[in-house]
Amino acid sequence: MADLAPQSVPSEPPVPPVTTRAALRTAVRWRRQIFAVTWLAYAGFYFVRQAFAVAKLGILDDPAVHGVLTEQALGVIDAVYLAAYAVGQFLWGMWADRFGPRVVVTVGMLGAVAASCTMGMSSALLVFGGAMAVQGLAQSAGWAPLCKNMGNFFPVRTRGRVLGLWSTNYAFGGLAAPPFLGWWAYQVFDDWHAAFVAGAATLAVVLVVFLVFQRDTPPDGAGPDAPEPAPGPMAQAAAPPVAAPRRAPFALYRAALKDRMVLTLGAAYFLLKPARYAILLWGPVLVSQRLPAVGKVGATVIPVSFGAAGVLAPMLIGWLSDTVFRSRRVPPCVLALAALTGALALFVPLTATGSAAVMIAVLAVIGLAVYAADAMISCVAAVDFGSTGGAGTASGVVNGCGSIGAVLGGLLPGFLSGSTLFHGFAAAALLAGLLLLPHWNRRPATAS
Repeated sequence: MADLAPQSVPSEPPVPPVTTRAALRTAVRWRRQIFAVTWLAYAGFYFVRQAFAVAKLGILDDPAVHGVLTEQALGVIDAVYLAAYAVGQFLWGMWADRFGPRVVVTVGMLGAVAASCTMGMSSALLVFGGAMAVQGLAQSAGWAPLCKNMGNFFPVRTRGRVLGLWSTNYAFGGLAAPPFLGWWAYQVFDDWHAAFVAGAATLAVVLVVFLVFQRDTPPDGAGPDAPEPAPGPMAQAAAPPVAAPRRAPFALYRAALKDRMVLTLGAAYFLLKPARYAILLWGPVLVSQRLPAVGKVGATVIPVSFGAAGVLAPMLIGWLSDTVFRSRRVPPCVLALAALTGALALFVPLTATGSAAVMIAVLAVIGLAVYAADAMISCVAAVDFGSTGGAGTASGVVNGCGSIGAVLGGLLPGFLSGSTLFHGFAAAALLAGLLLLPHWNRRPATAS
């Protein structure tokens, strides 16, 4: 009779366990990679977004189009762009929660490149308006999804510093893009259309880098199942967030709209955004009006001080919120808004001296204050106070509210004088600070 005893089956060699040190190295490597590629991605969006601001100087001096593309028409086009941007903010954050940041950001970059190329080949008012509407929808696919991407890799206790440093991307974009695009448009080609083509080419290169290096969530060895290291700075840097189950889109919106803190952040951001976007979109024109002797290139270079201060601001406010204020995001926002109120109120009398040095200093102070409050409200606080599975939606709601306010920043400089404009912005910044003040001691529920 055949032997019925069970046969021994050769076992596979055991898989060596992943050590804590190896898991830490993997986690840190992925966090650095995601930080770098998402930072570059959002900075790249600005090389398309700023093209219109740079081109305005040439458009207003171009006899072939000045009868159609007037200051008022340019203001309306900016408003069309920003209205589309606001609509997109409310939509893309939800889609990032549902389908991941990679898909949403890629679609946005492709749309932004196509719209910019269209504007680089046309001078027709209707074409400009339609392309800017597409541009607004495309640009809004960047911020909330990329904030969610970062939130998937970094925990609450280090987000102030990490996202503060990361938020230098849009300040850098606003700093580097105008002189770069202005050089191509007015030095190399002497044609304002070149600003749009140069911006599109830059973003196309960034898109390729993004597709190669970006991932939506931590891979094995860098995710929630990574061994927990001993407490300390490395543990804080490597500890990942816990993934949340996917929720229906309207459930995510209902949760965000019922959250008082999310709504307060949205209202404050609505009041803050007009001042930043007025200088971002009209900076060269505002400088040229106050200092006509500096010329076109000078008018594009002087607002660099606004962006340069903005690069430092998110890092400073992020460090303050994590260390001095122990994960409280509101106190540094209120302090930044107080400084912004004073700087905006004094803009016209100080720049009346006609001094380029004074203009640079005033724009630097405004940039430091506005970018500090902006980064904390739109990124760190929005992600913190949104649920784990709905961080993209919460960030989209807050940024959508801010983008509605940004419509005024693009529209009003074409219709209002300097004094009325900046006093209005100062009053709005003051009100934003007063709205946030009652939440001075509020912390995210997950902050330790």
